[in-house]
Amino acid sequence: MKLEKSLELYTRGKKHLVGAVNSPVRAFKSVGGIPIFIEKAKGSKIYDVDGNEYIDFVLSYGPMILGHRNSVVEKTIKKYMRNGYTFGASTKGEIILAEMVCDAFPGMDKVRFVNSGTEAVLSAIRLARAYTGKNKIIKFAGCYHGHSDALLVAAGSGLATLSLPGSKGVPDDAVKNTLIAEFNNIDSVEKHLAENKDVAAVIFEPIAGNMGVVEPTKEFIEELRDLTKASGVLLIADEVMTGFRSKFGGAQELLGIQADITCLGKVVGGGFPVGAYGARNEIMEMVAPLGEMYQAGTLSGNPIAMSCGIATLKELQKRDPYKDFEKTAAFLERSLKAAAKENGIDLQVNRFGSMINAFFTKEKVVDFKSAQTSDTIKFKTFFWKMMENGVFLPPSQFEAWFLGTAMTKRDIYKVRSAINVAMKAVADKEKK
Repeated sequence: MKLEKSLELYTRGKKHLVGAVNSPVRAFKSVGGIPIFIEKAKGSKIYDVDGNEYIDFVLSYGPMILGHRNSVVEKTIKKYMRNGYTFGASTKGEIILAEMVCDAFPGMDKVRFVNSGTEAVLSAIRLARAYTGKNKIIKFAGCYHGHSDALLVAAGSGLATLSLPGSKGVPDDAVKNTLIAEFNNIDSVEKHLAENKDVAAVIFEPIAGNMGVVEPTKEFIEELRDLTKASGVLLIADEVMTGFRSKFGGAQELLGIQADITCLGKVVGGGFPVGAYGARNEIMEMVAPLGEMYQAGTLSGNPIAMSCGIATLKELQKRDPYKDFEKTAAFLERSLKAAAKENGIDLQVNRFGSMINAFFTKEKVVDFKSAQTSDTIKFKTFFWKMMENGVFLPPSQFEAWFLGTAMTKRDIYKVRSAINVAMKAVADKEKK
């Protein structure tokens, strides 16, 4: 595996880019080595500047559910590009995509398109505060909702302590209205609600994806919905990652609940910068120009991005790949567990629909605390062996792996072979 050209670009990039990257996870800090620089991609494969080919389980952290450069999507984008790139005015595509999204999410009457998941979430929180007239937000430790100040917080020593900023540059006042609860622990939510009468909303990921894939228990998710309703608190579902990934629509429907506000991104843009937030009429009509909650964006509803989203969702409707995703994920889980058992390695595998990842731990992973028991040194060895054997994984123990429709049976069998080699490498290194 040669990385000479990536090293050259990394060295060059450090002069004018922060860490030679534009998003921290791309720097490979948690797995060591240097970041790889990608030149091109097609279908299930991604190619770096040194010519290395990888089966892609990153898929741009989720959006490329149809694989790279899907022919139908690419044809649609080229058609729309001939008309212009951006107008600062409304287009028909915005209405079409809005209709598709609202039809796919029960209880969503209106949607507002923005440019990223972070923007969708910060707008949804502003909307929740405008609608309820309250200020505080409850979030869960380990759930990531973008880099806005109010949500970049770390939990304190107890379940009901005040939040502390999770990043330099975030003032204490920015997070004073953010409370931290524990995922899959309804008591931690109840305690906050009992002690704080000024809670506007609880925000959660229906399936957590940034502490690794962590699924809520049936009891937790149902009690969370009942508790927020009884308390007059809005429930915000951050489906930026899970939207259209496990079914045509959201994970909420599979879990048997319905949030008050839903945030979307990634798949809904098909690889272009698109985010969205939506809710029932009485909530969304608080948003300008209908109401007094102001939010705007020059490039929101960009016609090229809308065309990509429309084409992607149409292809998903046509293909309905979700049963196949489930079969593939189950095969990968069996492969990972079998290889770990053969090499005497403690391993947990969590998955939901087209999202999966492995934790190097004995402990069942149900929240951020248990996720952190994973041996990141073993993951580092596993990651680089997978890379050497042609499989591109997220360079972090705590990021979900994503499946796409372009992955073939041949690809998946190659991944199984890579898993066997990588697990043996983990075991061999442990013996030294």
